[in-house]
Amino acid sequence: MTASDSAGLLSPALGYIGGRWTPADDGRTFPVTDPATGKVIAEVPRMGAGETVRAIRAAEAAAPAWRALSGGERSRLLRAWAALMTESREDLARLLVREQGKPLREAAEEVTYAASFLDWFAEEGRRAYGEVIPPGLPGTRMTVVREPVGVGACITPWNFPVSMITRKVAPALAAGCPVVLKPAEQTPLCALAVCALGERAGIPAGVFNVVVGDAEDAPVIGHELTTRPEVRKVSFTGSTAVGSLLARQAAGSVKSVSLELGGNAPFIVFEDADLDLAVSAAITAKFRNAGQACIAANRFLVADAVHDTFVAALAERAGALAVGNGLDAGTDIGPLIDTAAVEKAERHIADALRRGATLVVGGGRHPLGGTYVQPTVLADCPPDAEICCEETFGPVAAVTRFSAEAGAVASANETPYGLAAYFFTRDTGRVWRVSEALQTGIVAVNTGAFSSPVVPFGGMKQSGLGREGGRQGLDDWLETKYVCQGGID
Repeated sequence: MTASDSAGLLSPALGYIGGRWTPADDGRTFPVTDPATGKVIAEVPRMGAGETVRAIRAAEAAAPAWRALSGGERSRLLRAWAALMTESREDLARLLVREQGKPLREAAEEVTYAASFLDWFAEEGRRAYGEVIPPGLPGTRMTVVREPVGVGACITPWNFPVSMITRKVAPALAAGCPVVLKPAEQTPLCALAVCALGERAGIPAGVFNVVVGDAEDAPVIGHELTTRPEVRKVSFTGSTAVGSLLARQAAGSVKSVSLELGGNAPFIVFEDADLDLAVSAAITAKFRNAGQACIAANRFLVADAVHDTFVAALAERAGALAVGNGLDAGTDIGPLIDTAAVEKAERHIADALRRGATLVVGGGRHPLGGTYVQPTVLADCPPDAEICCEETFGPVAAVTRFSAEAGAVASANETPYGLAAYFFTRDTGRVWRVSEALQTGIVAVNTGAFSSPVVPFGGMKQSGLGREGGRQGLDDWLETKYVCQGGID
């Protein structure tokens, strides 16, 4: 079966190496399932070390010609790719739902978001400026130039299987770096569909390669991507544990590493907040993609004075969310990605209740069965509960009380993670105090949505290294070279 059988896209369910669609060397495949039904929708190749090495060599061979293109020529190709993605928005969105499970509306928004990275970096790549420095030595001219890092390895997650590809690949290609992509085993069809559109857009052979494999193949593929000397940069989005492993492997050859890892985002509601705004933002920040996002609100810290009002309003809104197949009209929350994700949500709920939290709405598996989970709200959750210390990655909101601003900030920072934080207040002084005090790479004030290709995305502490998006996203794929020419006088 091909991806076109699922969504009308003409992309074979094969890997893509050096401009050729290819099966695994040994012919093995693995199934891709629809999380809403559990049914197999495609079989894709189980690739390993041999295929990965060939993809790396294809990227290395393509590097000189790709690097030699002008920024304008690379820009034209990236913009053509973005246009094809936009034209294929409906098909891509439906494929995304089949593989990942999110509602069709959210899937379509993700495709638009993904195309925006190609558009943004198509232009930003034309501005990889150097500089001329006033001579510090007599008879010299001193300049700084920016050059591509080299061949890149990109490893992407299943929760945003289209946009996480372009957020990595667009700046790499705009900077002049060919890429080998390893998509998550749960969602390889989206990657292959994006690749097929890139091929149609004219991306040259070897510039963008896709190696697919099952969970058992991932360590083998990851080892090659992080240890082969031809690869000069690794960009990974996923768990902190895996990111740490990949960084250790990449350290052997001193590769540049960008890591977007786990989160434990606090969502703080102060007593002077606009509660209607805060509740609406909470629905977005917590329940979008069924809570399966690294930036999802994971801990709700709510001032005593408004705790009960906020909880009641949040529970009412959460309880009204429609759970179902993402392809069905009106669905707000689709299935979780697999049974392990459901079991984690159940464990977090049970632990919080044992520790004294109050169940307000929801509470576990949905009557639909499968991997559907009810939107859940817990009140008076103790800060030492598992749900307050670990990423839940499910539609479960745990609310904890606080009495003072300093205490809320201290609780928010009491985690090894530091990706995103949200807070709500009408006090402009507090906006600056709290924004500066929070130990996160992203702070959202009075909003539950902040993602854009024009801004840097990334975290502090164990949430990762480097930034994606904005001019900083291009910087991560460029080396700085100083050139000094003497004998001028």
